[in-house]
Amino acid sequence: MDNRTLPSGVDSKAIYRRIGRLTWPIVLQNLLSAAVTSADVVMLNFVGQAHISAVSLAAQYASVLFMIFYGLGTGVTMLATQYYGKGDMRAVEVVEGIALRFSLGVAALFALGAAFFPTGMMRVFTHDAELVAIGAEYLRWISVAYLCWGVIEIYLATLRSVGRVAVATALNTVAFTSNVFLNAVFIFGLFGAPKMGAPGVALATSLSRLIELALVLIVSHRSADVKIRPRTLFLSNKLLLRDFFKMALPALINDVSWSVAYSMYSVIIGQFLGTDMVAANSFVHQIHSFGTVLCFSVASAGGIMLGQLIGEGRMEEADRGASAVMRLTVLSGALGGVLILAAVPFVLDFANLTATGLGYLRVMMYINSYYVMGAAVNTTLIAGVFRAGGDSRFGMICDTIDMWCYAVPLGFFAAAVLKLPPLWVYFLLCTDEFVKWPWVLKHYKSKKWLKNITRDDLFAEEAAT
Repeated sequence: MDNRTLPSGVDSKAIYRRIGRLTWPIVLQNLLSAAVTSADVVMLNFVGQAHISAVSLAAQYASVLFMIFYGLGTGVTMLATQYYGKGDMRAVEVVEGIALRFSLGVAALFALGAAFFPTGMMRVFTHDAELVAIGAEYLRWISVAYLCWGVIEIYLATLRSVGRVAVATALNTVAFTSNVFLNAVFIFGLFGAPKMGAPGVALATSLSRLIELALVLIVSHRSADVKIRPRTLFLSNKLLLRDFFKMALPALINDVSWSVAYSMYSVIIGQFLGTDMVAANSFVHQIHSFGTVLCFSVASAGGIMLGQLIGEGRMEEADRGASAVMRLTVLSGALGGVLILAAVPFVLDFANLTATGLGYLRVMMYINSYYVMGAAVNTTLIAGVFRAGGDSRFGMICDTIDMWCYAVPLGFFAAAVLKLPPLWVYFLLCTDEFVKWPWVLKHYKSKKWLKNITRDDLFAEEAAT
């Protein structure tokens, strides 16, 4: 069966099979990504709590940057999946070029900040001198990785848009496995390498991303259609550029706004709740990532399939596919919660934290056992289903109001004004996903998101010229 099409009049079983074929490579990719981050925490656990905390805080900048790339990649996916479903590969390449120009510009800004102003960047999150010093060194070493991500993430988004999720996963697999190996080398000083601790994590990340970038260029060179060429950076089309901004800009604002707001959670924890809470949050963040791997993968796979179906003009099948994606999301969210609960005793036995930190960690994992369901449903609908139909504006409005008018002010008020116990502040922060459920589900049922956004006259002006 072609990556692009499902048989006409497809039944529900065929939809589930199609989602499954797209989901499992993405599951592997997301598992490896979560595993690498967790490996950082595991290895740094033997170095000390300060190194864990510093990396956790410094990594918030990478999270913001990654959300920018994710927003740009979303713009690629929204347009490229539908044009691929339509059979227009020329439009896919132009969309890729537009996204690459923006991603490289943003990556350069973040890389310069990390390389030359790391101390100031760390002081946004904490005033602890030790954490600032360790985190600043981490940021200097990871600046190279930011530049690599600018190319890698857009190319992989393009590959996934045309259904080549296995190739994207294979590239990430090499990068992730090399990252884990290099982490061990530079954290512990193996094979004669310097023993660097937390900065070694950043150096390992930069080297592994350089390896991945080299592989991306090789795959691009050998690909028949999805390529990165010098001319790709200069490809443009007025209509596609307009559509890209229309689709990608709300998604980008949505993802960056959410990411910055979520980073404010770390500011609240780091500035008001103490280092024990920071260290516990570092562990629970990794556990949360594992708990959401399956449901987030279903969301990504569902978005690719729905975009292709809509591009083919098969709206009824896309609507049925969205229902199937939602059912799988609820099931995978419940499974993620069970896995987090099952992991509690093992994580507590392993974590090298103070008694207070372990107490925080236990309760935070219990909270996350149900929190994953809120994240699963909202991510699937906002970042998967709605965007597949070209609707990124609703998510931008919903997430911005939820995070900046509710969650972040509530967290600061609870921590700085009411001075509630740390776990109560954390509990309040974790209500953000459930507050927006009524509006998200209502928008899903309205079907206003179900739209074909492709054009038939993209290159008419060029042809006339």
